[in-house]
Amino acid sequence: MTGRAEDGGAAGRRRRGLVGEALFMENARKGSIVSRANSIGSTSASSVPNTDDEDSDCAQESPKDTYKDQRRRAHTQAEQKRRDAIKKGYNDLQAIVPTCEQQDFSISSQKLSKAIVLQKTIDYIQFLHKEKKKQEEEVSTLRKDVMALKIMKVNYEQIVKAHQDNPNEGKNQISDEVKFNVFQGIMDSLFQSFNASVSVTSFQELSACVFSWIEEHCKPQTLRDIVIGVLHKVKSQLY
Repeated sequence: MTGRAEDGGAAGRRRRGLVGEALFMENARKGSIVSRANSIGSTSASSVPNTDDEDSDCAQESPKDTYKDQRRRAHTQAEQKRRDAIKKGYNDLQAIVPTCEQQDFSISSQKLSKAIVLQKTIDYIQFLHKEKKKQEEEVSTLRKDVMALKIMKVNYEQIVKAHQDNPNEGKNQISDEVKFNVFQGIMDSLFQSFNASVSVTSFQELSACVFSWIEEHCKPQTLRDIVIGVLHKVKSQLY
């Protein structure tokens, strides 16, 4: 009986040992599963994007992006206005300058380049300056003509008035023959000096001699002496 009791106790101890070993292995297996689950959870958590942080970053960067966008839009609008103003200026030039008008309707679809428009505008402005100068010269000439006509008018009025005041003065007028003799005598005297002083062998000599003859023989005092001498000669022939 004693031997059986010892064998039964040993068997019980073995069973308890096997049960404890089985529990240990089970706990170890569960612990490994938990640790693996924790590592997987941490990895998944780290791989998931942090939306809260990114939202905060976007919220911080959005004002900068908005300011840059505003500057970009303002610059684009200013550049567009500048281009529109330049285009309008060229269109106005083409409408004002006659030479910029398209003459050939077969190529009316082709627009003139900006360089051609500017060159035609410059040419037209230069043409207007020349026309203005020409018109100013014509106006100056007309003013001189008007002044001369006024002087002639005054002289004729004085002659008419003198004739009205002395109606018998015309009876003692000199004949045309006497006038011609006076004129002929003056011209003969001038021709003699001209023929003696002026050389006509070439145009250059003629030009040079004419100026010197005018300066020497056509002085007011010289002409006065010639006229007085001719008048005395005519007077001696009449009386």
